[in-house]
Amino acid sequence: MNKKAKMPDFLQAPSLLKLGACFIYDALAVIALCFVCALVFIILIGDASHGLKRYMLQLFLWIAIGIYFVWCWKRSGQTLAMQTWQLKVVNEDYQLLTWNRAMARYVLASVSLMLFGLGFLWAIVDRGHLFLHDRLLNTYIIYVPRNAAS
Repeated sequence: MNKKAKMPDFLQAPSLLKLGACFIYDALAVIALCFVCALVFIILIGDASHGLKRYMLQLFLWIAIGIYFVWCWKRSGQTLAMQTWQLKVVNEDYQLLTWNRAMARYVLASVSLMLFGLGFLWAIVDRGHLFLHDRLLNTYIIYVPRNAAS
């Protein structure tokens, strides 16, 4: 069994304050993304205020948001908010996530949000300040100062 690699000296676990600020910033980016995607959907499909079109819009937005997060986590380990707050999501070997793990992280984070954010609130009681989906997937959000090697 592969043991967790030793965290390099320049990497640190982020504070709850940094995680919370990053969460809020990411939420603002997601809201902007939703406005743009909803506009495209409504232009192409039409009114989506009820019926099947409403559910199609919800699914479309969930997929669009998922593409944003999974692509960012796979490409650089960082969303726009994570770049600003100098945070990065990595696996147990401090490497970028695989496509499968990034997608699983997105799905589990989505479930957490549907359960009133309990998986995110888990970070308050978790010794390593990990979200529940990170604890389950052996992924970590680390603080990486800009002047450190990435």
